[in-house]
Amino acid sequence: MPFKPRNTERARELRKGATVAERVLWGVLRGSALGVRFSRQMPIGPYFADFLCRERRLVIEVDGFSHGRREAYDARRDAWMAAAGYRVLRFGNDAVMRDLDGVRARIVGVLAGEG
Repeated sequence: MPFKPRNTERARELRKGATVAERVLWGVLRGSALGVRFSRQMPIGPYFADFLCRERRLVIEVDGFSHGRREAYDARRDAWMAAAGYRVLRFGNDAVMRDLDGVRARIVGVLAGEG
């Protein structure tokens, strides 16, 4: 199998272009604040995860308005990640901005095996 380098330049661009909601959620996830390490804009196969906890094989996606028009793409992407052994949690920008405590509680619950 030929070596395929990680697209770190694209990951860097995605981090620089993060939405406000992604930046807010990163403030909750960074520095192992929830007891596990998350990375942001990490390549997984042909996709990039907004946030990835490799240890728990958990992907967290923050979806903006445009994702409403990309349902088929998101479904294929989630199916690919599930087949690769990842669990995907999706939160809308609105949920992150209006109910950050609820979003955090949901993530903590999943990490604790409650969901």
